[in-house]
Amino acid sequence: MDSDDLQVFQNELICCICMNYFIDPVTIDCGHSFCRPCLCLCSEEGRAPMRCPSCRKISEKPNFNTNVVLKKLASLARQTRPQNIKSSDSICVLHEETKELFCEADKRLLCGPCSESPEHMAHSHSPIGWAAEECREKLIKEMDYLWKINQETRNNLNQETSTFHSLKDYVSVRKRIITIQYQKMPIFLDEEEQRHLQALEREAEELFQQLQDSQVRMIQHLERMKDMYRELWETCHMADVELLQDVRNVSARTDLAQMQKPQPVNPELTSWCITGVLDMLNNFRVDNALSTEMIPCYISLSEDVRYVIFGDEHLSAPTDPQGVDSFAVWGAQAFTSGKHYWEVDVTLSSNWILGVCRDSRTADANFVIDSDERFFLISSKTSNHYSLSTNSPPLIQYVQRPLGRVGVFLDYDNGSVSFFDVSKGSLIYGFPPSSFSSPLRPFFCFGCT
Repeated sequence: MDSDDLQVFQNELICCICMNYFIDPVTIDCGHSFCRPCLCLCSEEGRAPMRCPSCRKISEKPNFNTNVVLKKLASLARQTRPQNIKSSDSICVLHEETKELFCEADKRLLCGPCSESPEHMAHSHSPIGWAAEECREKLIKEMDYLWKINQETRNNLNQETSTFHSLKDYVSVRKRIITIQYQKMPIFLDEEEQRHLQALEREAEELFQQLQDSQVRMIQHLERMKDMYRELWETCHMADVELLQDVRNVSARTDLAQMQKPQPVNPELTSWCITGVLDMLNNFRVDNALSTEMIPCYISLSEDVRYVIFGDEHLSAPTDPQGVDSFAVWGAQAFTSGKHYWEVDVTLSSNWILGVCRDSRTADANFVIDSDERFFLISSKTSNHYSLSTNSPPLIQYVQRPLGRVGVFLDYDNGSVSFFDVSKGSLIYGFPPSSFSSPLRPFFCFGCT
């Protein structure tokens, strides 16, 4: 291969972004190849959708495997290139020979005679090119680790921002439902209502500040990770001799990555006791509101809890369902008027759905809930994280999950459904008043875990 052909061949091993030999090359959907770090930094700056830096075509895949052949060829090309650092540091003062070996134990460049001296004889030595490639592999692993932290922190930041806006909306809703609840109580509770609302306002402001501070910490952490990632990326492109001379500092530059990344805030508002609310509700208490018959079932929840399907068969479940083995218990009777209150013990289950709904029975004896008239309080546990929410529309409840008995109050004539934490005598949530058009039946479903 003549020099012109060799030059053309070597040019094919150069990334068009950094204009250096490939470092951990990947080939994307359109067929073009780039250093993975170059592509990561480009996608980070441009965000979704990712476009090819060469042809601008959109790439559908978020992750790509290393192009092993290109990686080996680029490594060989680097090892055969002439070293671009020529200084007195590359010549052994004692033997006046070029330092062509790297001592793994002392992290030093050595000439041949020095490597055979008693001081270094027992140590492992490698040609500079080979040792530099080993160092680059370590740097690539460090960069992968940094990028993973970067992506986790960015996801947490997005979640924190979403939580901030969600909590803002929730506090407004909670003020309304507290006010509605106190309107049902005697006039002497006006002062308690004001204290309750003021306490909610104070707690909410503290949580808003915590969320904003958390977002700032995450943004600062992302910037530090990005700067460190760029620094390692630039180190990978150093000439072999310079890279190996700098290898001692690699650990120092990555210490920050070992620090614990900022953790998201888990906002939780206090559920204050409402004086006399349980005494009032017990005037409408329904004994044996739920049937004693438990139906083993498969439960499938759509994202907005629009569809809930129960039964042994779930072929008609919505796309991408989340299913667990569960038991469903239905009301012994359906209500068409009046006020009704009952309590359910949720102590033994982390995953449950409680409330009222209009039900129908399909031909194969499965129960299907798909009407607009469904009012659920939902507890779920995922990876040791507990979540409390309601449906219609989906709303996260930023209050402590009830651990004992939950009270359900149905005021059919006024079109309202409310949930209470019995142990605290506090309001969990109350659906805004509406107009019911069909019989509503108590309902409780709980998972086996």
